[in-house]
Amino acid sequence: MKILVIGNGAREHALAWKISQSKLATKIFVAPGNAGTSLEPMLENISIQSTNLRKLLSFAISEEIDLVIVGPEAPLLLGIVDVFREAGIKIFGPTQAAAVLEGSKVFSKRFLVRHGIPTAAYNDFTEVTPAVQYVRDQGAPIVIKANGLAAGKGVIIADTLKNAELVIKSILCENVFGSAGNRIVVEEFLEGEEISFIVMVDGKNILPMATSQDYKRVGDKNTGLNTGGMGAYSPVKLVTDEMHQRIMTEIICPTVHGMMSEGSPYTGFLYAGLMIDRYNQIKVIEFNCRLGDPESQPIMFRLKSDLVDLCLSAINGELDQRSIIWDPRPAVGLVLASGGYPKKYVKGYKIHGLPCSGILGCKVFHAGTAFQDGAIITDGGRVLCITALGENILEAKNHVYQVASLISWKDKFFRTDIADRV
Repeated sequence: MKILVIGNGAREHALAWKISQSKLATKIFVAPGNAGTSLEPMLENISIQSTNLRKLLSFAISEEIDLVIVGPEAPLLLGIVDVFREAGIKIFGPTQAAAVLEGSKVFSKRFLVRHGIPTAAYNDFTEVTPAVQYVRDQGAPIVIKANGLAAGKGVIIADTLKNAELVIKSILCENVFGSAGNRIVVEEFLEGEEISFIVMVDGKNILPMATSQDYKRVGDKNTGLNTGGMGAYSPVKLVTDEMHQRIMTEIICPTVHGMMSEGSPYTGFLYAGLMIDRYNQIKVIEFNCRLGDPESQPIMFRLKSDLVDLCLSAINGELDQRSIIWDPRPAVGLVLASGGYPKKYVKGYKIHGLPCSGILGCKVFHAGTAFQDGAIITDGGRVLCITALGENILEAKNHVYQVASLISWKDKFFRTDIADRV
């Protein structure tokens, strides 16, 4: 089969790498890909941006692509699945209508309330004055979210009322998130352990992926701004068999059934960001309509089943006939980032120490990288994600940090506490 992977991050590198191990795959294209995907034996980068649906469709038709797998959220919100389905091309991902679960925080919160799915108390606003009054009534800390997509940076935890007011004004008045911030959600600050619970859905049937936990804050000990994610590990010990069943019963099944009942059946990866508090109560923090990044990297590292076969089964509505085999060993993914991220950072620094995949069993997945004059340079905020298995979580963690020490560029940084408390 000829397969097209849409996207250019470490998530898409991990997806394409896993797809290349499928007995069904004969050729894999990545659009647009990055320096890392271009170095993989079975992969070929195509210089079409993931949001250019017209060019992507034209390429898929001319190359007679058999299957398309979408990585990032932006093309899903633009309706890439609808466009490709209409052209008769198999594509794995949610429709534009279903992807609104991620595309609009307001829709997501209202959906949760409609279907009795537990989530943080909230209100949504388009004006500063009522939003500020709500914050004063609720107290700090409090969470403020831009309604639309903001590359994982549209969620701010305000520790004080003054900070909350500044954040509200920056989003609604100063348009720091553009049109994504035309409306905001202000919600209760939840305490506990945040986990990523990702499943495959075929519209009706659900197949859970391995559990994972990511580290969203930029600094050690969960300090600083939110990012797209600075590292992740899988599996999560906190999610016992009993907890797993509760999550399926209380969160995932009602969500999938709710989307069906509202006329937007969900097909694709569905990511529920969950908070489990000290009383073992589970609440939804967010939904994403795709695999997490960096969660994908340790999850793909542990996946032993054929990913292409699973995606085809989902497209054909046959996930109830499938199961997934996982490597029992844990995996850790560590993100190496550009200095200044998630704020302003400089691109174009030469990366030294590559390639080093294979050392200690590690795989270096590329995110913000490109080629320049034969050298690999930085081309984004999150640059690389080093991923490894271990006989235990400590061994996996030690492997990725040892390899991280071999790679360098100006202003490189990473968190030093990924998977510390496991």
